[in-house]
Amino acid sequence: MDLFEKCESYTEAREAIAEGYYPYFMPIESTDGTEVVIRGKRLIMVGSNNYLGLTNHPKVKEAAIEAIRKYGSGCTGSRFLNGTLDLHEELEDRLAGFMGKEAALVFSTGFQTNQGTISTIVNKGDVVITDRADHASIIDGCRLAYGEMKRFKHNDMKDLEKVLASCQPDSGKLIVTDGVFSMEGDIADLPGIVELADRYKCRVMVDDAHSIGVLGKGGRGTAEHFGLEEEVDIVMGTFSKSFASIGGFIVADEEVIDYIKHHSRALIFSASMPPSAVATVIAALEVIQTEPERRERLWENTRKMRKGFQEMGFNTGESQTPIIPIIIGDRMKTFQAWKMLFEEGIFTNPAITPSVPPGRDLLRTSYMATHTPEQLDRVLEAFHKVGRKMGIIE
Repeated sequence: MDLFEKCESYTEAREAIAEGYYPYFMPIESTDGTEVVIRGKRLIMVGSNNYLGLTNHPKVKEAAIEAIRKYGSGCTGSRFLNGTLDLHEELEDRLAGFMGKEAALVFSTGFQTNQGTISTIVNKGDVVITDRADHASIIDGCRLAYGEMKRFKHNDMKDLEKVLASCQPDSGKLIVTDGVFSMEGDIADLPGIVELADRYKCRVMVDDAHSIGVLGKGGRGTAEHFGLEEEVDIVMGTFSKSFASIGGFIVADEEVIDYIKHHSRALIFSASMPPSAVATVIAALEVIQTEPERRERLWENTRKMRKGFQEMGFNTGESQTPIIPIIIGDRMKTFQAWKMLFEEGIFTNPAITPSVPPGRDLLRTSYMATHTPEQLDRVLEAFHKVGRKMGIIE
């Protein structure tokens, strides 16, 4: 068999493009955050992770520009050798202080952060236990680790206990969970996880990619939301959501960070975050700490949209966050609804199997602090029109 035979036989994307239902890799020509222009058409963006609307904050943009003036466009090396700037260390110090942990470590992407942390810390004889709905970066980190991987049913503490009971008592154990699950917007049962981790002598890692800046009184994520910051051993976050940039980080005890810093191949053999991205995150962190009203507006918008969708009869699942899924349950109907909403000037994200379980095909919507009431009303009007036309709602 020729190696490329699989590529030649893959026609699904080309067929969807020809039929006008291909929703991916769409080039955005311009954006002000809440609205984008695609193919000359202006749309309201309800498919972004820009929760606090900081990508166009004047302080954030100016910080990136100033960093380029001072440091240039990139570091051209890994953190391990020539790619550590004083900016990287400043960011790590600030993140550790903000999150209330001893130390922090930044990676060049969020995916790389999970991959590089889990594969480094879980060694032969160890066990890593993950929620079945965890992000792909967690799953790939587990696959690269030399330890054993076990999975439990989504947010099911009885099943988690069964899995933990099946582990060797003397093995090192790490439970890894998303704080906020990225497709349906529900929150991990962290109190239940922490209680079982204590009973079975496990460490706990929380992926707070969609939680930091969003959950908790100070925006520190899921552990703060539940009052369990001391009980979580490693918190992971990304910079491509509330922090308006790219990259990722972990916070933990100093010796844990030091071990990962000197053993993680994903860190050691990757070029470091460019100075503009680092400066952006520092500025965004300052805004998160000094403008709590942004988080308040985000939650006002979230409550408005969830209430609006539910009153119209849409299925929003178990969402508790600014990620609000519109569950349709049929792949083709999901693509049709996406296309009709696009024509109405609304940008959403269709999610189909395997991104979601079978029968849970959905439109993933997410909201920003900077969405105006008028924009949100237009979104609800468009969804009502499309939902009625397609028979999704009555």
